[in-house]
Amino acid sequence: MAPPPSKHQPLAELLRPKTLGEVIGQQHLLGDGMALRLAFESGQPHSCILWGPPGVGKTTIARLMADAFDAQFITISAVLGGIKDIREAVEQALLARDGLEQRRTIVFVDEVHRFNKSQQDAFLPHVESGLFTFIGATTENPSFEVNSALLSRAAVYVLQPLDAENLKQIVTRAQAQSALPAIETIATDRLIAYADGDARRLLNTLETLAVAAVQEKVGEITDVWLLKVLGERMRRYDKGGEQFYDTISALHKSVRGSDPDASLYWFVRMLDGGADPRYMARRLIRMAAEDIGLADPRALRMALDAADVYERLGSPEGELALAECVIYLAVAPKSNAVYKAFNEAKAFIKKDGTRPVPMHLRNAPTKLMKELDYGKGYRYAHDEEGGFAAGEQYLPDGMADTQFYRPVERGLEIRIGEKLRELKTRNQKKN
Repeated sequence: MAPPPSKHQPLAELLRPKTLGEVIGQQHLLGDGMALRLAFESGQPHSCILWGPPGVGKTTIARLMADAFDAQFITISAVLGGIKDIREAVEQALLARDGLEQRRTIVFVDEVHRFNKSQQDAFLPHVESGLFTFIGATTENPSFEVNSALLSRAAVYVLQPLDAENLKQIVTRAQAQSALPAIETIATDRLIAYADGDARRLLNTLETLAVAAVQEKVGEITDVWLLKVLGERMRRYDKGGEQFYDTISALHKSVRGSDPDASLYWFVRMLDGGADPRYMARRLIRMAAEDIGLADPRALRMALDAADVYERLGSPEGELALAECVIYLAVAPKSNAVYKAFNEAKAFIKKDGTRPVPMHLRNAPTKLMKELDYGKGYRYAHDEEGGFAAGEQYLPDGMADTQFYRPVERGLEIRIGEKLRELKTRNQKKN
């Protein structure tokens, strides 16, 4: 049996891979013949961006790259660091390059998306000159968060969350190091679900359990004891990051696709992850207006009412009204005719000139305006047959007839379409 771990060494450091072969997961990059392994085997380091969720091995891979090329490894935290840290890294890289050993340098920037444009630009001349190899780690899409100039000089490798088998390997390695007692199978499964693909989260949890097991003299971690120590299970969720927007996108598309079960799943996933129910209510209002529109005008009222109910009841009771709204929106007839009409009208107005309001449509509150023929010839629709002034022109003079709003053959818009066709026929007969 392996000797017990140092009391002062965190479990994450104890189990950190020492070779590329010990890395758990990411075989789509590190397997034989895969891109990142080939980069290791090339003998020449290159700048890169490691993009992936927390706890998937970004820092570990960067360190292993430094070891593979016998390079000086300098870490900068974009959360805590700044231009001063970049300058110090440059000085250390110069010393390493010009010293007796003439060592390469790898500068690893954690959370690189937190650096602003000028901070990111500060790396460019040194990357181009070859003074050091730049490795950035980010949980955000580098297309949006990393300057294009820096991004063009770095390969982007996408790391994936660890799957259940990957995470079980970590538990097994921790036990092999005598860092954990035996664990009940159901407890292991719960730990894996709790980690949610994040090795760091799993390791921190295992360390907490190990300390508690020693204190309480527990010989086996059971599911009951695990729940007592762990408390309510909470999923990892980045409420401001890409995962958040991916999940709300999945909810919106499931509602648009008329799948109530998928819609409810993504809605509850967001609540479970800590999304603000008020934000969810606002998104539901948007979905009602964009994807249902006049096919079922009650949908917008339902969304507004659900938001109001949540304000009155709060969580968790008010969340049921939001869930009811999600299901209603999913099963409602769909139409984006209003959404498309609005966007077409905006685009037309943006490129068109400022056309004057026709005289017969102008307001005439004063005697002078009436003398200037403001409002002259206007036909009051309520006084016309059927409340419709057939043949009347409401668009600006000289503007060709246009149709922004095209109702679909679903829901209430079927009847709206019939009505518009009837009015069009009456207009044509009058003209």
